[in-house]
Amino acid sequence: MKYLITVIGPTAIGKTSLSILLAKHYNCEIVSCDSRQFFKEMTIGTAVPSSAELAAVPHHFIQNKSILENYTVGDFEKEAIAKIEELFLTNDYVVLVGGSGLYVNAVLKGFDEFPEINPSVRELVNANYEKLGITYLQEQLETLDSDYFEKIKLENPQTLQNPQRMMRFVEVCLGSGKPYSSFLNQKKNERSFIPILIGLEAERSIMYNRINQRVEIMFNEGLLNEAKTLFPNKELNALQTVGYRELFSYFNGEFSLEFAIEEIKKNTRRFAKRQLTWFKRDENTKWFDFETPYEEIISYINSKKQAQF
Repeated sequence: MKYLITVIGPTAIGKTSLSILLAKHYNCEIVSCDSRQFFKEMTIGTAVPSSAELAAVPHHFIQNKSILENYTVGDFEKEAIAKIEELFLTNDYVVLVGGSGLYVNAVLKGFDEFPEINPSVRELVNANYEKLGITYLQEQLETLDSDYFEKIKLENPQTLQNPQRMMRFVEVCLGSGKPYSSFLNQKKNERSFIPILIGLEAERSIMYNRINQRVEIMFNEGLLNEAKTLFPNKELNALQTVGYRELFSYFNGEFSLEFAIEEIKKNTRRFAKRQLTWFKRDENTKWFDFETPYEEIISYINSKKQAQF
């Protein structure tokens, strides 16, 4: 049997260090599914593993794309599954790690299939967005797929401000004549591995303190300069990310630097809360306190393996 040991949890909780310990124990490699660590231009603000961490165990899907590329979760699913299957040729274990719930689900469960959309529909939606702004996309989705609009509003409200995602929802509705949500939760692709899900968590006050400390470290490491080099491309989807977005507002004169830093901390805390809400929906995840000795986690993994026989 092949086992995909999957380490999930909120940002700044210690997923990277645990994944390296597990990969060393099982003598295997790591596949990252952090949707912002894919991009080579973004290092400090995405908390990419250090050079020492990357050297400790082979990692895949770390800074392997450019922010100028249009890289979707569907693209990632295909590439990640191909890499995981390749790694399983020589090992019974692979460690999957990341805090991007949609990308984790794409690997574990498969991605929903959508119909081909006529390019003219995409061009029309894009043109209307350029002219009317994000409100146009929100109103269209609310009209064409009210149930999905309300679901996003309740569970993931920041998506309503993401033009790339919203344009995709609207173009599918218009191009297919069906609600976007009608294509969700279809029969997924079968997987050749058994996932073992490990979640890391902490008391909220501890988690928030770790986030605040990480933001301070990022600024000490040069986040301000990194964001400055990315500022000319601030409209790209990859850069609609906490840590960069607030600094772009600072560069635009909308925020003071002090206010931008506090906004980064606040928005990262909110992001971590949403991550936990997403991951807690999966009852197959075994949750551990972030300070749990990794030997205890290995014992759990081994017990899950034995239960398969």
